[in-house]
Order: sequence, then C-alpha cells, then structure tokens
Amino acid sequence: MNTINSKNSLVLIIDVQEKLVKMLNDKTVAENAQKIAKAANILEIPTIITEQYPKGLGSTIEEIKEAISNVKYFEKTNFSVLKEENFEDILKKEKKNQIILFGIETHICVLQTAFDLLNKGYEVFVVQDACGSRNEDNKQAALRRLIHAGVQIVTTEMVIFELLEGSKNPKFKEVQAIIK
Repeated sequence: MNTINSKNSLVLIIDVQEKLVKMLNDKTVAENAQKIAKAANILEIPTIITEQYPKGLGSTIEEIKEAISNVKYFEKTNFSVLKEENFEDILKKEKKNQIILFGIETHICVLQTAFDLLNKGYEVFVVQDACGSRNEDNKQAALRRLIHAGVQIVTTEMVIFELLEGSKNPKFKEVQAIIK
C-alpha cells in the first residue's frame, strides 16, 4: 500500500448533489467533501465532479462549487461513472494513477465506481467520512466490500495531510486552515 501522492492523484467527487445531501442523516459528509475540494483546489489537484441525473436530483451543492475553481463536471446516468461514454478518456488524459474517491451513495455509485477503477488498474482511496448513504448499514456494508476488494479506506484529514506531505509545504498554512 502506498500513501497518497499529490503528483499522482486525482479527486473524484461522486454526486454530492442538492437532493441527495438533504436525504443524509450525517451532515458532516458534505462538510468533509467541501474540505477536500478546498484542499484540492489550493494544491492544484485535478478534480472531476459527477452529477447523477441533475434534472431530477439537482446540481452539486454550492459549498463544493464555491470551494473549487478548476474542475471538470460530468453528468451521468450509470451508477459507475466509468460506464459512461468518454469518461475513461477524460480520466486517462489526466495521467494520474491514484484516485481519491468520495460522495453519495456509498453503497451504489461510490462502490460501483471504485470497483471499476480497481479493475482498470487504478489505486483507489475512498474517503469514508466524506461518503454517505441514506442508511448507515448500507454504507458500512459497502466499506467492508471495498476493503475486501483492495480499496484503501481513508479519512478527510488523512487525505489532506498526505497530500501536503509535511509542514514545509509552501501551502501548508493555507490548507491547514481548512481543518481548524
């Protein structure tokens, strides 16, 4: 297992959309998603945001849209974004092997996307405290399956501090302020 490397990472935010966020019992999911989005923006980590049928589920929440400026949006109807036409081409153009993955719902879109990423040879890091499901049992079952498959389960702070590598990073103070 490897630590997350900022030069080899891409952030993939799955369906943190208005109606989906409202159905979650755990409101820290959106807060943690925003923290990672802010850190990725400051550290210039490529980021892709997916939206599952935005006409019905709404768009990505404003807190994330405002947190990140250089982002690619990708609308989807498949649960795994890798089953969407052209998505894999977009991913390959970034030339990153480590995917930092989180969003809604853990047991559906995050799980299926993670499995497809693994099958394509990517190293996958699922951020458990930035993932949510309507039902906690479904989330926990998904996390167990992901671990069994070889996905690395991490937390928001683990991701941010691994991307920074150390306090000598010139953007350390700016990123650290996100956590406080």
